[in-house]
Amino acid sequence: MKYQRYGRFSVLPTVIQSLMLINAIVFILEITLPNNLYQGMMDLFALHIWGSEQFRPHQLVTHLFMHGSWMHLVINMLTLWIFGSKLEKNWGAKRFFNFYMICGIGAALCHLGVLTFENMHLTKDIDAFMDNPTSQAFLEIHKNYDLNAGSYLVNDLASEVSLHPNDSSILEAAKIFLQNFITEYRNQVTLGASGAVYGICFAFGYLFPNTFPLNNIHIRAKFIVGTLIIFEVLAGFRNVAGDNVAHFAHLGGVLFSYILLKIWARTNRRDFY
Repeated sequence: MKYQRYGRFSVLPTVIQSLMLINAIVFILEITLPNNLYQGMMDLFALHIWGSEQFRPHQLVTHLFMHGSWMHLVINMLTLWIFGSKLEKNWGAKRFFNFYMICGIGAALCHLGVLTFENMHLTKDIDAFMDNPTSQAFLEIHKNYDLNAGSYLVNDLASEVSLHPNDSSILEAAKIFLQNFITEYRNQVTLGASGAVYGICFAFGYLFPNTFPLNNIHIRAKFIVGTLIIFEVLAGFRNVAGDNVAHFAHLGGVLFSYILLKIWARTNRRDFY
């Protein structure tokens, strides 16, 4: 099979240019707004879990244009440019934009599904602890869930519970902590275009598997994309303290990308190369 080199990056296509501009403007707003307005922006437009009182359906779309840091923004937009330019050129602006948005919304739905599943189990375990507050039950919850385990106070509390298992005041502190934790968990937010971008990456690797997407780096797209997916699968199933990356959102973007590509392959093979 003949291998194809992508060559120089093309001038920014229309949709990618617009997406990069909108994302940059929104992020500048995030870092320049006063704290009260910034928090209002997060509450209204960032993606919240279904169990949160702050969840709104439009957040499935709006969170795609928000990012948590400059690095988060730059990596997503650079990856979108590298892997998306050829797709937009071949598909046209309308189809590319639809594909991007469907992958992003699909990724959010998968992420919410995983969070809901985790929330159900966490709530069940915390309710059981509240009914029968024992040191063993608290330590099991601390072990099985990421209770912000990088925090000194949380680790300190776990140590106190372990050292003084029958101290009612320490168990009461554990109850208060878990009550606050479940509230914060249900109000956590998700930001970023990563799910949509992963969908774009997969589409590029699926349609142009033997293309070299990066100048001067002779690695075919199928190996780059395959490595990314394997990493996300492994990271998604590992319970690593402090890991706030939405790995299943990334995999959700890949899943919806695959589904769309298979549907389009049946209806119009001319869109594939």
